Amino acid sequence: MAVGSVTLECPVAVSVELLWKVVFTGDVSIFTKACVGMIDAVEVDGDGGPGSVTTMKLNPAVGDAKVFKTRLLSRDTAARVVKSEMVFKGGELDGQFKSQVSEVKVVPAGEGASVVHMTVEYERVDGALLPPENEARIGQGYLSLIKKVEEYLVAHPGEFA
Repeated sequence: MAVGSVTLECPVAVSVELLWKVVFTGDVSIFTKACVGMIDAVEVDGDGGPGSVTTMKLNPAVGDAKVFKTRLLSRDTAARVVKSEMVFKGGELDGQFKSQVSEVKVVPAGEGASVVHMTVEYERVDGALLPPENEARIGQGYLSLIKKVEEYLVAHPGEFA
């Protein structure tokens, strides 16, 4: 069985502290507000810590994907690293992937800026690697959330400060 890996880096015109607060602390209300038009609802099953499952219902304007679920594996606030896995049971991708684990690290990049480093490792049920264009789509799906939050925060600079 082959394990595929997608590695991406994304500059963001938002400070590490603010991006972390809005996206990675588990505060569903501010994350949903910052993703208006992309995510219609977010539900968390658990206390928001490791083991909790987050279900995001995507806006129909986003495309074919309607819902996706992730399970938080770890969150290191000091290092600004979060690791999670996709939950495929009953989802649209059930039967295609054995696993998909993402690790995101947010690092400072000067005043009011940061860089998101992301690695997504996946294993498909059939053991094959995805074609490069499909790997790129996986990465872009994750990064589109980050860019949507960035867009909102730049347009509303004091809202979550």
